[in-house]
Amino acid sequence: MTNSFRISGNLIDILQQKIYPATVIVENGVIARITEDATTYEQYLLPGFIDAHVHVESSMLTPSQFARLAVVHGTVATVSDPHEIANVLGVEGVEYMLENGKAVPFKFCFGAPSCVPATIFETAGAEVTVADVEALLQKPEVLYLTEMMNFPGVLHEQADVMAKIAAAKRIGKPVDGHAPGLRGEDAKKYIAAGISTDHECFTAEEALDKLHYGMHILIREGSAARNFDALIHLLNDYPEKIMFCSDDKHPDNLVEGHINVLVKRALALKIDLFKVLRAACVNPVLHYRIPSGLLRVGDPADFIVADNLDKFNIVATYINGIAVAQHGETRIPSVIAPVINNFDCAPKSSSDFRITASGVTANVRVIEALGGQLITNSFTETLPVVDNQLFSSTEKDILKLAVVNRYNPAPVALGFIRNFGFKQGAIASSVAHDSHNIIAVGVDDESIAQAINAVIAHKGGVSVVDNGDVSVLALPVAGLMSNLDGYEVAARYSELDKAAKALGSKLDAPFMTLSFMALLVIPHLKLSDKGLFDGDTFSFTAAVL
Repeated sequence: MTNSFRISGNLIDILQQKIYPATVIVENGVIARITEDATTYEQYLLPGFIDAHVHVESSMLTPSQFARLAVVHGTVATVSDPHEIANVLGVEGVEYMLENGKAVPFKFCFGAPSCVPATIFETAGAEVTVADVEALLQKPEVLYLTEMMNFPGVLHEQADVMAKIAAAKRIGKPVDGHAPGLRGEDAKKYIAAGISTDHECFTAEEALDKLHYGMHILIREGSAARNFDALIHLLNDYPEKIMFCSDDKHPDNLVEGHINVLVKRALALKIDLFKVLRAACVNPVLHYRIPSGLLRVGDPADFIVADNLDKFNIVATYINGIAVAQHGETRIPSVIAPVINNFDCAPKSSSDFRITASGVTANVRVIEALGGQLITNSFTETLPVVDNQLFSSTEKDILKLAVVNRYNPAPVALGFIRNFGFKQGAIASSVAHDSHNIIAVGVDDESIAQAINAVIAHKGGVSVVDNGDVSVLALPVAGLMSNLDGYEVAARYSELDKAAKALGSKLDAPFMTLSFMALLVIPHLKLSDKGLFDGDTFSFTAAVL
Protein backbone atom coordinates (compact mmCIF):
# COMPACT_ATOMS: atom_id res chain seq x y z
CA MET A 1 0.00 0.00 0.00
CA THR A 2 1.47 3.35 -1.07
CA ASN A 3 1.11 6.37 1.19
CA SER A 4 2.53 8.99 -1.21
CA PHE A 5 0.12 10.27 -3.85
CA ARG A 6 -2.04 13.21 -4.88
CA ILE A 7 -5.81 13.45 -4.93
CA SER A 8 -8.18 16.20 -6.09
CA GLY A 9 -11.66 17.18 -5.00
CA ASN A 10 -13.74 19.90 -3.42
CA LEU A 11 -11.99 20.27 -0.07
CA ILE A 12 -14.24 20.88 2.94
CA ASP A 13 -12.28 23.04 5.39
CA ILE A 14 -14.40 22.62 8.51
CA LEU A 15 -12.46 24.99 10.77
CA GLN A 16 -12.39 27.80 8.17
CA GLN A 17 -15.95 26.98 7.07
CA LYS A 18 -15.29 27.00 3.37
CA ILE A 19 -15.32 24.59 0.44
CA TYR A 20 -12.95 24.99 -2.48
CA PRO A 21 -11.49 22.84 -5.28
CA ALA A 22 -8.04 21.61 -4.35
CA THR A 23 -5.36 19.00 -4.88
CA VAL A 24 -3.94 17.34 -1.78
CA ILE A 25 -0.36 16.07 -2.05
CA VAL A 26 0.46 13.26 0.39
CA GLU A 27 4.05 12.28 1.08
CA ASN A 28 4.92 9.38 3.38
CA GLY A 29 1.48 9.43 4.96
CA VAL A 30 1.51 13.17 5.75
CA ILE A 31 -0.21 16.03 3.93
CA ALA A 32 2.73 17.87 2.35
CA ARG A 33 0.84 20.49 0.32
CA ILE A 34 -2.65 21.63 -0.55
CA THR A 35 -3.06 23.66 -3.73
CA GLU A 36 -6.25 25.46 -4.67
CA ASP A 37 -7.47 24.57 -8.16
CA ALA A 38 -9.44 26.49 -10.79
CA THR A 39 -11.75 23.63 -11.64
CA THR A 40 -14.71 22.08 -9.81
CA TYR A 41 -14.73 18.39 -8.93
CA GLU A 42 -17.49 15.83 -8.54
CA GLN A 43 -16.15 14.49 -5.24
CA TYR A 44 -15.50 16.01 -1.82
CA LEU A 45 -12.52 15.63 0.52
CA LEU A 46 -12.98 16.01 4.28
CA PRO A 47 -11.50 14.76 7.59
CA GLY A 48 -12.52 11.28 8.66
CA PHE A 49 -15.36 10.58 11.10
CA ILE A 50 -14.68 9.77 14.75
CA ASP A 51 -16.86 7.81 17.16
CA ALA A 52 -16.43 9.85 20.34
CA HIS A 53 -17.41 7.04 22.72
CA VAL A 54 -17.67 3.35 21.96
CA HIS A 55 -17.11 0.03 23.66
CA VAL A 56 -15.51 -1.96 20.85
CA GLU A 57 -16.29 -5.17 22.71
CA SER A 58 -20.02 -4.59 22.22
CA SER A 59 -19.55 -5.10 18.49
CA MET A 60 -18.57 -8.68 19.40
CA LEU A 61 -15.46 -8.02 17.31
CA THR A 62 -11.84 -7.59 18.29
CA PRO A 63 -10.47 -4.08 17.60
CA SER A 64 -8.72 -5.20 14.41
CA GLN A 65 -11.97 -6.61 13.04
CA PHE A 66 -14.01 -3.61 14.20
CA ALA A 67 -11.67 -1.36 12.24
CA ARG A 68 -12.17 -3.36 9.04
CA LEU A 69 -15.92 -2.67 9.13
CA ALA A 70 -15.82 0.90 10.43
CA VAL A 71 -13.49 2.32 7.77
CA VAL A 72 -15.95 1.44 5.02
CA HIS A 73 -18.24 4.11 6.50
CA GLY A 74 -15.54 6.78 6.74
CA THR A 75 -14.56 6.25 10.38
CA VAL A 76 -10.84 6.76 10.97
CA ALA A 77 -10.70 6.78 14.77
CA THR A 78 -12.64 5.87 17.90
CA VAL A 79 -12.58 7.01 21.51
CA SER A 80 -12.73 3.50 22.93
CA ASP A 81 -13.57 2.58 26.51
CA PRO A 82 -12.24 -0.96 27.21
CA HIS A 83 -14.05 -1.36 30.50
CA GLU A 84 -16.07 -4.33 29.21
CA ILE A 85 -13.02 -6.55 28.86
CA ALA A 86 -11.51 -4.91 31.97
CA ASN A 87 -14.46 -6.17 34.01
CA VAL A 88 -13.58 -9.67 32.86
CA LEU A 89 -9.77 -9.64 32.80
CA GLY A 90 -8.60 -6.39 34.38
CA VAL A 91 -5.45 -4.70 33.07
CA GLU A 92 -4.61 -7.82 31.04
CA GLY A 93 -7.78 -7.21 29.05
CA VAL A 94 -6.93 -3.56 28.44
CA GLU A 95 -3.46 -4.55 27.24
CA TYR A 96 -5.06 -7.06 24.87
CA MET A 97 -7.16 -4.32 23.28
CA LEU A 98 -4.17 -1.99 22.95
CA GLU A 99 -2.03 -4.63 21.25
CA ASN A 100 -4.72 -5.91 18.90
CA GLY A 101 -5.60 -2.36 17.89
CA LYS A 102 -2.01 -1.78 16.79
CA ALA A 103 -2.31 -4.63 14.29
CA VAL A 104 -4.26 -2.47 11.82
CA PRO A 105 -4.01 1.04 10.34
CA PHE A 106 -6.74 2.62 12.47
CA LYS A 107 -6.58 5.19 15.25
CA PHE A 108 -7.93 3.68 18.45
CA CYS A 109 -7.96 6.17 21.31
CA PHE A 110 -8.21 3.86 24.33
CA GLY A 111 -8.85 5.03 27.87
CA ALA A 112 -8.01 3.82 31.37
CA PRO A 113 -11.16 2.22 32.88
CA SER A 114 -12.37 4.23 35.87
CA CYS A 115 -15.01 1.92 37.38
CA VAL A 116 -14.04 -1.74 37.45
CA PRO A 117 -16.00 -3.27 38.99
CA ALA A 118 -18.84 -0.84 38.31
CA THR A 119 -20.49 -1.49 41.69
CA ILE A 120 -20.08 -3.68 44.77
CA PHE A 121 -23.50 -5.21 44.07
CA GLU A 122 -22.33 -7.62 41.36
CA THR A 123 -19.55 -10.11 40.72
CA ALA A 124 -16.93 -9.02 38.20
CA GLY A 125 -13.94 -10.97 36.99
CA ALA A 126 -11.35 -8.39 37.96
CA GLU A 127 -10.61 -5.06 39.61
CA VAL A 128 -8.78 -2.04 38.19
CA THR A 129 -7.23 -0.18 41.12
CA VAL A 130 -6.07 3.40 41.50
CA ALA A 131 -2.51 2.21 40.92
CA ASP A 132 -3.60 0.39 37.77
CA VAL A 133 -5.30 3.54 36.47
CA GLU A 134 -2.22 5.64 37.20
CA ALA A 135 0.00 3.18 35.32
CA LEU A 136 -2.33 2.97 32.33
CA LEU A 137 -2.61 6.74 32.06
CA GLN A 138 1.17 6.97 31.72
CA LYS A 139 0.98 5.07 28.44
CA PRO A 140 1.04 7.46 25.45
CA GLU A 141 -1.64 5.44 23.65
CA VAL A 142 -4.05 5.78 26.62
CA LEU A 143 -5.51 9.24 26.10
CA TYR A 144 -8.17 9.66 28.81
CA LEU A 145 -9.92 8.33 31.92
CA THR A 146 -13.04 6.47 30.84
CA GLU A 147 -16.60 7.20 31.88
CA MET A 148 -16.89 7.90 35.60
CA MET A 149 -20.07 5.93 36.24
CA ASN A 150 -19.79 6.26 40.00
CA PHE A 151 -21.27 9.74 40.12
CA PRO A 152 -22.42 9.27 43.73
CA GLY A 153 -18.74 8.61 44.53
CA VAL A 154 -17.83 11.92 42.88
CA LEU A 155 -20.57 13.83 44.70
CA HIS A 156 -19.49 12.34 48.04
CA GLU A 157 -15.79 12.75 47.20
CA GLN A 158 -15.00 9.08 47.65
CA ALA A 159 -11.23 8.70 48.03
CA ASP A 160 -10.48 6.16 45.28
CA VAL A 161 -12.82 7.89 42.82
CA MET A 162 -11.20 11.28 43.38
CA ALA A 163 -7.71 9.72 43.17
CA LYS A 164 -8.44 8.34 39.70
CA ILE A 165 -9.77 11.70 38.50
CA ALA A 166 -6.76 13.48 40.01
CA ALA A 167 -4.38 11.09 38.21
CA ALA A 168 -5.86 12.10 34.84
CA LYS A 169 -5.93 15.80 35.67
CA ARG A 170 -2.27 15.79 36.76
CA ILE A 171 -1.13 14.81 33.28
CA GLY A 172 -3.75 16.79 31.40
CA LYS A 173 -5.85 13.89 30.10
CA PRO A 174 -9.63 14.37 29.94
CA VAL A 175 -12.13 12.51 32.11
CA ASP A 176 -15.29 11.09 30.56
CA GLY A 177 -18.60 11.20 32.37
CA HIS A 178 -21.65 9.00 32.84
CA ALA A 179 -24.43 10.61 34.85
CA PRO A 180 -27.90 9.77 33.53
CA GLY A 181 -30.55 12.13 34.87
CA LEU A 182 -28.13 14.21 36.96
CA ARG A 183 -29.33 17.83 37.08
CA GLY A 184 -28.90 21.11 38.93
CA GLU A 185 -26.37 21.50 41.71
CA ASP A 186 -25.43 17.82 41.63
CA ALA A 187 -24.58 18.08 37.94
CA LYS A 188 -22.62 21.26 38.62
CA LYS A 189 -20.56 19.57 41.35
CA TYR A 190 -19.96 16.47 39.22
CA ILE A 191 -18.68 18.57 36.32
CA ALA A 192 -16.60 20.82 38.60
CA ALA A 193 -14.70 17.73 39.77
CA GLY A 194 -13.19 17.57 36.29
CA ILE A 195 -15.71 15.49 34.33
CA SER A 196 -15.73 16.78 30.77
CA THR A 197 -18.31 14.77 28.78
CA ASP A 198 -21.57 12.88 29.09
CA HIS A 199 -23.16 10.48 26.61
CA GLU A 200 -26.10 9.49 28.84
CA CYS A 201 -28.47 12.45 28.36
CA PHE A 202 -31.86 11.31 27.13
CA THR A 203 -33.63 14.70 27.16
CA ALA A 204 -32.60 18.06 25.72
CA GLU A 205 -33.32 19.70 29.07
CA GLU A 206 -30.81 17.49 30.87
CA ALA A 207 -28.20 18.08 28.16
CA LEU A 208 -28.74 21.87 28.32
CA ASP A 209 -28.24 21.78 32.08
CA LYS A 210 -24.85 20.12 31.61
CA LEU A 211 -23.86 22.28 28.64
CA HIS A 212 -24.43 25.40 30.73
CA TYR A 213 -21.98 24.05 33.30
CA GLY A 214 -19.32 23.62 30.62
CA MET A 215 -19.69 19.94 29.73
CA HIS A 216 -19.40 18.45 26.25
CA ILE A 217 -22.46 16.42 25.22
CA LEU A 218 -22.17 13.29 23.10
CA ILE A 219 -25.21 12.47 20.98
CA ARG A 220 -25.53 8.70 21.15
CA GLU A 221 -27.16 6.45 18.58
CA GLY A 222 -26.26 2.81 19.17
CA SER A 223 -27.93 -0.56 18.73
CA ALA A 224 -30.01 -0.14 21.91
CA ALA A 225 -29.70 3.41 23.26
CA ARG A 226 -30.87 6.02 20.76
CA ASN A 227 -30.88 9.67 21.78
CA PHE A 228 -30.29 11.38 18.41
CA ASP A 229 -33.83 12.67 17.92
CA ALA A 230 -34.00 14.12 21.43
CA LEU A 231 -30.65 15.92 21.28
CA ILE A 232 -29.65 16.71 17.70
CA HIS A 233 -31.09 20.24 17.58
CA LEU A 234 -28.66 21.26 20.33
CA LEU A 235 -26.04 21.22 17.59
CA ASN A 236 -27.50 24.43 16.17
CA ASP A 237 -26.50 26.45 19.24
CA TYR A 238 -23.56 24.47 20.65
CA PRO A 239 -21.50 23.28 17.65
CA GLU A 240 -18.21 23.34 19.58
CA LYS A 241 -19.62 21.28 22.48
CA ILE A 242 -21.31 18.39 20.65
CA MET A 243 -19.88 15.07 19.41
CA PHE A 244 -21.41 11.94 17.91
CA CYS A 245 -21.03 8.44 19.36
CA SER A 246 -22.48 4.95 19.17
CA ASP A 247 -21.52 3.68 22.67
CA ASP A 248 -22.57 0.10 21.90
CA LYS A 249 -23.04 -1.20 18.36
CA HIS A 250 -23.69 -4.78 17.34
CA PRO A 251 -21.88 -6.20 14.30
CA ASP A 252 -24.88 -6.29 11.95
CA ASN A 253 -25.53 -2.60 12.61
CA LEU A 254 -21.85 -1.80 12.07
CA VAL A 255 -22.01 -3.41 8.64
CA GLU A 256 -24.92 -1.10 7.80
CA GLY A 257 -23.36 2.15 8.97
CA HIS A 258 -21.59 4.12 11.67
CA ILE A 259 -21.09 7.84 12.34
CA ASN A 260 -21.84 8.51 8.65
CA VAL A 261 -25.48 7.64 9.34
CA LEU A 262 -25.74 10.39 11.99
CA VAL A 263 -24.16 12.86 9.59
CA LYS A 264 -26.72 12.05 6.91
CA ARG A 265 -29.62 12.29 9.35
CA ALA A 266 -28.42 15.63 10.72
CA LEU A 267 -28.02 17.06 7.21
CA ALA A 268 -31.51 15.81 6.31
CA LEU A 269 -32.80 17.99 9.17
CA LYS A 270 -31.16 21.00 7.44
CA ILE A 271 -28.57 21.50 10.17
CA ASP A 272 -25.61 23.49 8.89
CA LEU A 273 -23.02 21.30 7.16
CA PHE A 274 -20.05 22.77 9.04
CA LYS A 275 -21.74 22.31 12.41
CA VAL A 276 -22.52 18.68 11.61
CA LEU A 277 -18.99 17.94 10.44
CA ARG A 278 -17.50 19.76 13.41
CA ALA A 279 -19.30 17.27 15.69
CA ALA A 280 -18.44 14.26 13.54
CA CYS A 281 -14.83 15.04 12.63
CA VAL A 282 -13.22 17.87 14.60
CA ASN A 283 -14.45 18.14 18.21
CA PRO A 284 -13.24 14.67 19.29
CA VAL A 285 -9.76 15.35 17.86
CA LEU A 286 -9.47 18.63 19.76
CA HIS A 287 -10.97 17.36 23.02
CA TYR A 288 -9.07 14.07 23.32
CA ARG A 289 -5.97 15.21 21.39
CA ILE A 290 -6.34 12.27 19.03
CA PRO A 291 -3.41 12.02 16.61
CA SER A 292 -5.81 12.16 13.67
CA GLY A 293 -5.50 14.64 10.83
CA LEU A 294 -7.93 17.44 9.99
CA LEU A 295 -6.88 17.93 6.35
CA ARG A 296 -4.22 20.53 7.06
CA VAL A 297 -0.66 20.74 5.82
CA GLY A 298 1.54 18.75 8.20
CA ASP A 299 -1.33 16.57 9.44
CA PRO A 300 -1.45 12.80 9.05
CA ALA A 301 -3.33 12.00 5.84
CA ASP A 302 -6.51 10.80 7.56
CA PHE A 303 -9.43 11.81 5.37
CA ILE A 304 -12.38 10.54 3.41
CA VAL A 305 -13.81 11.03 -0.06
CA ALA A 306 -17.58 11.56 -0.38
CA ASP A 307 -19.57 11.53 -3.63
CA ASN A 308 -21.69 14.64 -2.95
CA LEU A 309 -23.25 16.74 -0.19
CA ASP A 310 -26.72 15.23 -0.53
CA LYS A 311 -26.34 11.47 -0.27
CA PHE A 312 -22.88 11.78 1.33
CA ASN A 313 -21.83 8.27 0.31
CA ILE A 314 -18.27 7.35 1.26
CA VAL A 315 -16.12 6.61 -1.80
CA ALA A 316 -12.81 6.05 0.00
CA THR A 317 -11.16 6.28 3.41
CA TYR A 318 -7.49 7.06 4.01
CA ILE A 319 -5.52 6.66 7.25
CA ASN A 320 -1.89 7.80 7.32
CA GLY A 321 -2.13 8.02 3.56
CA ILE A 322 -3.16 4.38 3.17
CA ALA A 323 -6.40 3.60 1.35
CA VAL A 324 -8.13 1.46 4.00
CA ALA A 325 -11.49 1.34 2.22
CA GLN A 326 -12.66 1.99 -1.34
CA HIS A 327 -16.06 1.78 -2.99
CA GLY A 328 -17.74 0.08 -0.06
CA GLU A 329 -15.08 -2.56 0.53
CA THR A 330 -12.51 -2.74 3.31
CA ARG A 331 -8.85 -2.98 2.38
CA ILE A 332 -7.63 -3.80 5.88
CA PRO A 333 -6.48 -7.44 5.99
CA SER A 334 -8.21 -9.76 8.44
CA VAL A 335 -6.17 -10.43 11.58
CA ILE A 336 -7.11 -13.52 13.59
CA ALA A 337 -6.55 -12.55 17.22
CA PRO A 338 -5.51 -14.89 20.05
CA VAL A 339 -8.08 -16.00 22.64
CA ILE A 340 -7.99 -14.90 26.28
CA ASN A 341 -10.80 -15.54 28.75
CA ASN A 342 -11.96 -15.78 32.36
CA PHE A 343 -14.78 -18.30 32.57
CA ASP A 344 -15.55 -20.88 35.25
CA CYS A 345 -19.17 -21.99 35.25
CA ALA A 346 -20.79 -25.42 35.43
CA PRO A 347 -23.91 -26.34 33.40
CA LYS A 348 -27.31 -25.57 34.91
CA SER A 349 -30.51 -27.59 35.15
CA SER A 350 -34.07 -26.34 34.76
CA SER A 351 -34.57 -26.66 38.54
CA ASP A 352 -32.02 -23.83 39.04
CA PHE A 353 -34.54 -21.40 37.56
CA ARG A 354 -37.55 -22.15 39.76
CA ILE A 355 -39.09 -19.24 41.63
CA THR A 356 -41.05 -20.46 44.64
CA ALA A 357 -44.00 -18.76 46.31
CA SER A 358 -46.86 -19.61 48.64
CA GLY A 359 -50.56 -18.92 48.43
CA VAL A 360 -52.82 -18.64 45.39
CA THR A 361 -51.22 -15.54 43.86
CA ALA A 362 -48.10 -13.50 44.48
CA ASN A 363 -47.10 -9.92 43.80
CA VAL A 364 -43.80 -9.56 41.95
CA ARG A 365 -41.60 -6.63 40.96
CA VAL A 366 -41.15 -6.47 37.21
CA ILE A 367 -38.47 -4.79 35.12
CA GLU A 368 -39.94 -2.98 32.14
CA ALA A 369 -37.44 -2.92 29.29
CA LEU A 370 -37.70 0.11 27.02
CA GLY A 371 -36.71 -0.10 23.37
CA GLY A 372 -34.07 2.47 22.45
CA GLN A 373 -33.21 3.26 26.09
CA LEU A 374 -30.89 1.89 28.76
CA ILE A 375 -33.15 3.01 31.58
CA THR A 376 -35.94 0.69 32.67
CA ASN A 377 -39.21 1.18 34.48
CA SER A 378 -40.36 -0.76 37.52
CA PHE A 379 -43.86 -1.94 38.36
CA THR A 380 -45.71 -4.56 40.41
CA GLU A 381 -47.78 -7.37 38.88
CA THR A 382 -49.81 -10.27 40.29
CA LEU A 383 -49.01 -13.77 39.04
CA PRO A 384 -50.72 -17.08 39.87
CA VAL A 385 -48.91 -19.57 42.09
CA VAL A 386 -48.95 -23.08 40.63
CA ASP A 387 -47.51 -25.96 42.66
CA ASN A 388 -45.73 -23.42 44.87
CA GLN A 389 -43.99 -21.90 41.82
CA LEU A 390 -44.20 -18.75 39.71
CA PHE A 391 -43.95 -19.02 35.94
CA SER A 392 -43.66 -16.69 32.99
CA SER A 393 -46.93 -15.27 31.64
CA THR A 394 -46.90 -14.84 27.87
CA GLU A 395 -50.42 -13.39 28.11
CA LYS A 396 -49.16 -10.53 30.26
CA ASP A 397 -45.77 -10.46 28.49
CA ILE A 398 -43.99 -11.13 31.77
CA LEU A 399 -41.06 -13.49 31.37
CA LYS A 400 -38.41 -14.91 33.66
CA LEU A 401 -35.03 -13.17 33.73
CA ALA A 402 -31.95 -14.97 35.05
CA VAL A 403 -28.34 -13.95 35.75
CA VAL A 404 -25.71 -16.64 36.33
CA ASN A 405 -22.31 -15.91 37.89
CA ARG A 406 -19.75 -17.01 35.30
CA TYR A 407 -16.67 -16.55 37.47
CA ASN A 408 -17.37 -18.90 40.37
CA PRO A 409 -20.17 -21.15 41.70
CA ALA A 410 -23.15 -19.23 43.12
CA PRO A 411 -26.95 -19.42 43.24
CA VAL A 412 -28.79 -18.15 40.16
CA ALA A 413 -30.40 -14.69 40.47
CA LEU A 414 -33.98 -14.57 39.18
CA GLY A 415 -36.60 -11.95 38.41
CA PHE A 416 -39.29 -10.96 35.93
CA ILE A 417 -39.24 -8.67 32.92
CA ARG A 418 -41.71 -7.21 30.42
CA ASN A 419 -41.50 -6.14 26.76
CA PHE A 420 -39.46 -8.97 25.31
CA GLY A 421 -42.67 -10.42 23.93
CA PHE A 422 -41.53 -14.03 23.53
CA LYS A 423 -44.23 -16.65 22.99
CA GLN A 424 -41.80 -19.56 23.30
CA GLY A 425 -38.14 -20.30 23.90
CA ALA A 426 -35.34 -18.24 25.42
CA ILE A 427 -32.19 -16.27 24.63
CA ALA A 428 -28.98 -15.97 26.63
CA SER A 429 -25.75 -13.99 26.46
CA SER A 430 -22.43 -13.62 28.27
CA VAL A 431 -22.47 -9.95 27.25
CA ALA A 432 -24.18 -8.43 30.30
CA HIS A 433 -22.98 -4.96 31.30
CA ASP A 434 -20.93 -4.32 33.22
CA SER A 435 -19.65 -7.48 34.89
CA HIS A 436 -20.56 -9.78 32.00
CA ASN A 437 -22.10 -12.66 33.83
CA ILE A 438 -24.54 -14.79 31.82
CA ILE A 439 -27.99 -13.25 31.37
CA ALA A 440 -31.06 -14.95 29.92
CA VAL A 441 -34.76 -14.32 29.37
CA GLY A 442 -37.28 -16.96 28.45
CA VAL A 443 -40.73 -18.45 28.60
CA ASP A 444 -39.93 -21.73 30.41
CA ASP A 445 -37.22 -23.03 32.71
CA GLU A 446 -36.02 -25.76 30.35
CA SER A 447 -35.47 -23.32 27.47
CA ILE A 448 -33.65 -20.90 29.78
CA ALA A 449 -31.37 -23.71 30.98
CA GLN A 450 -30.65 -24.81 27.41
CA ALA A 451 -29.82 -21.27 26.29
CA ILE A 452 -27.48 -20.69 29.24
CA ASN A 453 -25.80 -24.07 28.86
CA ALA A 454 -25.06 -23.31 25.19
CA VAL A 455 -23.22 -20.18 26.32
CA ILE A 456 -21.38 -22.10 29.05
CA ALA A 457 -20.31 -24.82 26.59
CA HIS A 458 -18.54 -22.23 24.43
CA LYS A 459 -17.20 -20.22 27.40
CA GLY A 460 -19.07 -17.23 26.12
CA GLY A 461 -21.54 -16.38 23.40
CA VAL A 462 -25.12 -15.53 22.51
CA SER A 463 -27.75 -18.20 22.02
CA VAL A 464 -31.35 -18.77 20.99
CA VAL A 465 -33.56 -21.73 21.94
CA ASP A 466 -36.76 -22.32 19.98
CA ASN A 467 -38.73 -25.49 20.73
CA GLY A 468 -35.56 -27.27 21.78
CA ASP A 469 -33.49 -26.16 18.79
CA VAL A 470 -30.35 -24.36 19.96
CA SER A 471 -28.39 -21.81 17.94
CA VAL A 472 -25.26 -20.11 19.27
CA LEU A 473 -22.59 -17.61 18.24
CA ALA A 474 -19.44 -18.36 20.24
CA LEU A 475 -17.58 -15.40 21.78
CA PRO A 476 -14.39 -17.01 23.10
CA VAL A 477 -12.43 -13.76 23.58
CA ALA A 478 -13.32 -12.83 27.17
CA GLY A 479 -16.83 -14.14 26.53
CA LEU A 480 -17.41 -10.84 24.70
CA MET A 481 -15.85 -11.08 21.26
CA SER A 482 -15.33 -13.50 18.41
CA ASN A 483 -11.89 -13.74 16.83
CA LEU A 484 -13.34 -14.59 13.42
CA ASP A 485 -13.70 -12.34 10.39
CA GLY A 486 -15.96 -9.38 11.23
CA TYR A 487 -18.29 -9.83 8.29
CA GLU A 488 -18.76 -13.51 9.11
CA VAL A 489 -19.56 -12.64 12.73
CA ALA A 490 -22.05 -10.00 11.57
CA ALA A 491 -23.81 -12.51 9.31
CA ARG A 492 -24.03 -15.13 12.09
CA TYR A 493 -25.27 -12.55 14.58
CA SER A 494 -27.90 -11.34 12.11
CA GLU A 495 -29.25 -14.89 11.91
CA LEU A 496 -29.48 -15.12 15.71
CA ASP A 497 -31.14 -11.71 15.90
CA LYS A 498 -33.81 -12.89 13.44
CA ALA A 499 -34.24 -16.11 15.44
CA ALA A 500 -34.74 -14.12 18.65
CA LYS A 501 -37.34 -11.90 17.00
CA ALA A 502 -39.08 -15.01 15.63
CA LEU A 503 -39.80 -15.97 19.26
CA GLY A 504 -42.14 -12.98 19.30
CA SER A 505 -39.99 -10.01 20.27
CA LYS A 506 -40.80 -6.59 18.84
CA LEU A 507 -37.58 -5.03 20.19
CA ASP A 508 -35.22 -3.62 17.57
CA ALA A 509 -32.23 -5.27 19.26
CA PRO A 510 -33.31 -7.96 21.77
CA PHE A 511 -29.75 -9.11 22.57
CA MET A 512 -28.46 -5.58 23.07
CA THR A 513 -31.47 -4.72 25.24
CA LEU A 514 -30.92 -7.90 27.27
CA SER A 515 -27.26 -7.00 27.82
CA PHE A 516 -28.26 -3.84 29.71
CA MET A 517 -30.74 -5.50 32.06
CA ALA A 518 -27.86 -6.16 34.48
CA LEU A 519 -26.44 -2.62 34.24
CA LEU A 520 -26.99 -1.42 37.79
CA VAL A 521 -25.68 2.13 37.28
CA ILE A 522 -28.66 2.93 35.02
CA PRO A 523 -32.03 3.22 36.83
CA HIS A 524 -34.58 2.09 37.69
CA LEU A 525 -34.71 -1.70 38.21
CA LYS A 526 -32.06 -4.23 37.11
CA LEU A 527 -30.91 -7.76 37.96
CA SER A 528 -27.32 -8.61 38.92
CA ASP A 529 -25.90 -12.04 39.71
CA LYS A 530 -26.56 -11.19 43.38
CA GLY A 531 -30.21 -10.25 43.05
CA LEU A 532 -32.80 -7.69 41.97
CA PHE A 533 -31.45 -4.16 42.29
CA ASP A 534 -33.29 -0.87 42.80
CA GLY A 535 -31.28 1.83 41.01
CA ASP A 536 -33.12 4.63 42.81
CA THR A 537 -32.26 3.50 46.34
CA PHE A 538 -29.05 1.79 45.16
CA SER A 539 -29.92 -1.33 47.12
CA PHE A 540 -31.26 -4.83 46.59
CA THR A 541 -34.99 -5.44 46.60
CA ALA A 542 -37.19 -8.54 46.68
CA ALA A 543 -38.43 -10.01 43.40
CA VAL A 544 -41.42 -11.61 45.13
CA LEU A 545 -43.23 -9.22 47.49
